[in-house]
Amino acid sequence: MSNTFIPAGTDTIAAVATAPGAGGVGVIRISGPLAKHLLERVFRPSSPRFTDFVPRMMHHGRIVDAEGRTLDDVLAVFFPGPRSFTGEDVAEIHGHGGPALLHAVLETVLDAGSSPAASPECTCVRMAERGEFTRRAFLNGRMDLSQAEAVAELVASPGAESARLASAKLDGMLGKRVGELRERLEYLRQRVCLAVDFPEEEGECLPPAEFSAVTREVMDALRSLLAAYDRARIWREGALIALAGQVNAGKSSLMNALLGRPRAIVTERPGTTRDYLEEECRILGLPVRLVDTAGLREDSDDPIEREGIRRGREKIKEAGLVLLVLDGERLAALSARELDAALRAELEALAGVSVSRIAAVWNKADTAPLTPVLRGAAENILPPPCLPLSARTGQGLEEVCSLLAARLRGENVSSHGEGEIAPNRRQARMLEMALRELTELQEEIAALLPPDLCGLRLDAACAHLGNIIGLNSTEETLNAIFADFCIGK
Repeated sequence: MSNTFIPAGTDTIAAVATAPGAGGVGVIRISGPLAKHLLERVFRPSSPRFTDFVPRMMHHGRIVDAEGRTLDDVLAVFFPGPRSFTGEDVAEIHGHGGPALLHAVLETVLDAGSSPAASPECTCVRMAERGEFTRRAFLNGRMDLSQAEAVAELVASPGAESARLASAKLDGMLGKRVGELRERLEYLRQRVCLAVDFPEEEGECLPPAEFSAVTREVMDALRSLLAAYDRARIWREGALIALAGQVNAGKSSLMNALLGRPRAIVTERPGTTRDYLEEECRILGLPVRLVDTAGLREDSDDPIEREGIRRGREKIKEAGLVLLVLDGERLAALSARELDAALRAELEALAGVSVSRIAAVWNKADTAPLTPVLRGAAENILPPPCLPLSARTGQGLEEVCSLLAARLRGENVSSHGEGEIAPNRRQARMLEMALRELTELQEEIAALLPPDLCGLRLDAACAHLGNIIGLNSTEETLNAIFADFCIGK
């Protein structure tokens, strides 16, 4: 479908607003100057006292096609503009959620807008483009661009925490904060302009020290927002956890235990996993991709297994966290010297992975308990804590999940004020560009460059912040943003 956009208010659009597939309820949304007219043409009220649609009130009735045949038993509601989601007249039909039924109702609405009896005011009645309802809300001033993006983030949220972060932005918290920072820079721009236009007037431009202080304050605020982006990324995008270790350590059994279902093949034969397996799950609410890698050994004469090991090492390098699975039965049978050498070999097999990204578990603890002596030996070489686990029985699994979640979270987003308004990737890029301009500006202020040159940096920084809330966004930018939306939003 094309991304070509017809300006809001010149036509009427309609689409299914609920997710694809069968469901108990399905919604058809209509927006534009003919929204109420189309609803009147296809809706037959069940109450004999019905005279007109009361704004924002549900009305019970039937949807009928051009031949008068009943399609569905529905609830219909009308939202007159500008107090609607899009700022235009909006109508919604809430019926049963069968895909074929929704398609039939939508076709009836579109046909009603193209028939000879349709109002002459109608310039176009058509299917909505991706994100077009939200795009109209933005263009009609019902929300800024950061709020519009939050709509898509809320729909696509992989968990409750990411939904909370998106809701905060939908409430306008990010737009308000960015707007405040931009106003501070605009104040500096005004003083620069006065200094350029009236160079003979002393005091029109802020003294360098005060100018620099205001700039630093804005820079600190931008860094705080960028830090919130880094902390919140895991809630939006999920984390990659690679299960690593020697062959037959129990990595596949642990993956199945974390998933809660048998996904990886488990046998007593070493080297069963010859390529990595990747599955999505949640660990204490965190969206996670688990990767079960082939056992780390260098002596395999099987070319397929060697390729699997190579691919596994690549995934280990990509992972945000590497869960090193130790074979407790094998290690417990070793002497102290042999144990020390074996543990060092486990760590050396993860060469290139920082210790901060490694968590260790002592698997098969049901048959080879992790004694204080063994724990001390393990934690002397591997990053503590080394937790006992039996992937076969589930012993210690809750503690392992708690450790993984704590390591992945790092600093808790919810404990930071700025975490409430964490930017997305596009917004973070704009913040970085604004911060770069202000960093250059600081150097120019220190070098006592003329005000007009400093003004260029302020102009650029203000433009980048304006792009976050949509003050000067290009058609290309808007097309790219709304192309990721679903149809009906």
